[in-house]
Amino acid sequence: MTANGVPHVVLLSDNVWERRKDELLRANPSMQPIVYVGNDPLPEDVIPTLTTAFFSGDLWPERARGFMLSALQAPNLTWLHTFSAGVDNPVFGTFRERGIRLTTSSGSSASPIAQTVFTYILALSRNLPLYLENQRNHLWQPHMFQELEGSTLAVIGYGPIGEHVVRIGLAMNMNVVTCRRTPSGNELCPTYPLSDLHNTIAHADWVVLALPLTEDTRGIFNGDAMAAMKPGAGFVNIGRGELVDETALISALGTGHIGCAGLDVFAEEPLSSDSALWDMPNVIITPHASGVTAGSYLRAESIFVANMDRLTRGESLLNEVF
Repeated sequence: MTANGVPHVVLLSDNVWERRKDELLRANPSMQPIVYVGNDPLPEDVIPTLTTAFFSGDLWPERARGFMLSALQAPNLTWLHTFSAGVDNPVFGTFRERGIRLTTSSGSSASPIAQTVFTYILALSRNLPLYLENQRNHLWQPHMFQELEGSTLAVIGYGPIGEHVVRIGLAMNMNVVTCRRTPSGNELCPTYPLSDLHNTIAHADWVVLALPLTEDTRGIFNGDAMAAMKPGAGFVNIGRGELVDETALISALGTGHIGCAGLDVFAEEPLSSDSALWDMPNVIITPHASGVTAGSYLRAESIFVANMDRLTRGESLLNEVF
């Protein structure tokens, strides 16, 4: 039941209901599920009954539109939980403007995203794209590569993803520094305020951008920031595309000032087929998929179940956006 005695009518996917039915009913025995099947918006007589919605990873992208249209049209919706960590998409702003509580699954994909970061770094440090090209051409051509041990890694952003990247970097005996909005003093490595970004990246061999997108961070990695980087350093972005001046990045990669890049996010997605980034031999591109794993989706579901239990008990919710 909700605080005013109205039952929780919860919109959730058929897959989540099948996997989590028992846990959800233990968390709130009186909840009433509206199980989303197919791709279309719900019938008009059902939408007004909704009080809660869980936008789960299995809905993205094919089934997202019908689900979100149903939630957006629900006049009695009071809480939306999303499988994503970031909520910079304007649709989430619409929910917040209506006074609907919004919670995220921050941390659920931190481990696989951090692993993807080091997939890029390991591949680029060894020029794996060239080895793969040589393999296709049946060429036996060894080349020198960079060791990571002893190199300097600058992680920009120290949320769950940034912290996982730091941990892996330390385990690989890299010299790790971080930048975050307000250092707490409890970080695992030397940490500097975001205002000291240029000095933090000046001596780094690898720079990993793991910031959320806000009005303060939009375009933070501009031409001046790139110019402050050590010549030939590698760059990874698994934050948001809008954090980066893409034109300046293409220029810096073309001149070799930035030696290589692993990019999962872009200012416009899908990345335009005529973007120069596609054909750069020192760039690895992935389609905003660095954290797309079954485990990430399952951890997001667990956060939703925990929040349902917390809501039923009248406790604060995990990862609530204020």
